[in-house]
Amino acid sequence: MQHFATRRSFLQAIGFAAAALGLQSSAESAESPIQGFEKTPTDPNASKGWKPLSDRRIRVGIVGYGVCSFGAAFSFQDHPNVEVLAVSDLFPDRCATLAKACRCQKTYPSLEELVKDDRIEAVFVATDAPSHARHCIEVLNHGKHVASAVPAVFGSLEDAQKLLETVKSTGRKYMMFETSCFHEELHAMRQIYRAGGFGKLVYCEGEYYHYMEEPIPSYKDWRVGLPPQWYPTHSNAYCPGVNGGSFTEVSCMGIPGAIKHLQPANNVYKNPFGTEIALFRTNDGGTARMAVSWDTPGDSGEKGRIRGQRGSFYGKYDGLQKNLPNTKRPPLPPKVDAGGHGGSHGYLMNEFVTAILEDRKPLVDVALALNLTVSGIVAHQSALKGGELLKIPQYNL
Repeated sequence: MQHFATRRSFLQAIGFAAAALGLQSSAESAESPIQGFEKTPTDPNASKGWKPLSDRRIRVGIVGYGVCSFGAAFSFQDHPNVEVLAVSDLFPDRCATLAKACRCQKTYPSLEELVKDDRIEAVFVATDAPSHARHCIEVLNHGKHVASAVPAVFGSLEDAQKLLETVKSTGRKYMMFETSCFHEELHAMRQIYRAGGFGKLVYCEGEYYHYMEEPIPSYKDWRVGLPPQWYPTHSNAYCPGVNGGSFTEVSCMGIPGAIKHLQPANNVYKNPFGTEIALFRTNDGGTARMAVSWDTPGDSGEKGRIRGQRGSFYGKYDGLQKNLPNTKRPPLPPKVDAGGHGGSHGYLMNEFVTAILEDRKPLVDVALALNLTVSGIVAHQSALKGGELLKIPQYNL
């Protein structure tokens, strides 16, 4: 569900220009993946120890196949407990490509049509970020479980409350596919924290650096001038994603954007910042510094560090806990690929499917998803006010 007519025209023009420069430069460009989608080496032992929970197959619908091809990127089509029953994208050519990638025969022209199919039990929403909350609410109101790409909501505290209330009232499962939560290091941090290896978290750092001199093409250009802290979950996960907590207040500094689309006159958000650095207070009295940046080239990606009263994690654990728990990520079903974003895609999908099969809360449930997302929305408000300390709404199930 990405792209629209003027963007297509723009890309066609770029394509003609590339052809004029020669096939070699075009091929080199095609080989450069979008950041986060770099091929992750396959662990030959990723499925070791996996055992099926049941022979049930959950009937899934998938919506959205934009420039990131997210609809097929999480390997739903390869899970032995999933049948991809139907797919949808607003653009017929992309819808057909998504169906082929998911080995699915049934297609719908929109999410609104797909959710009317009573055979579908769960839907993965991989649409444009501004539509996530609306689309997830639509899915839930049709009695289906839902998983969503990040962020949970897009700049709106009102949408956050509506989403929470809808999850509560429908009783369906909601999960946000926050990739950092299944990075090897963050998963290890979470296991060590649960075993008492950190004690109380005193200080956490999270960073999401994604240089975008030209924004990734997107439906209705939603990425053009995007406020950095409106897309905060890749960095914010390096605290609530470890201890399940939340941020309670924030002071955020914004640094004026150095590239064209990050000037307030050049984006619909009137956003002046290319980088936003937020200092948070946590719900248990600790602190966290979370950085998101679009206009600083060089070192990139999703990363973090934590310090607790019993130990720290800076690439490895160093602390008082002598008997560390198993920190390896859970086994994946055979044929399910770990995927991109640090090899997190397959693990996120498997967690969602397993939560449905076991009838339990998924790891990144609606409360954690909103605590990760809304803290960034308030951080951007703080940056617009010169770093004023602001309270952050709290979300609980």
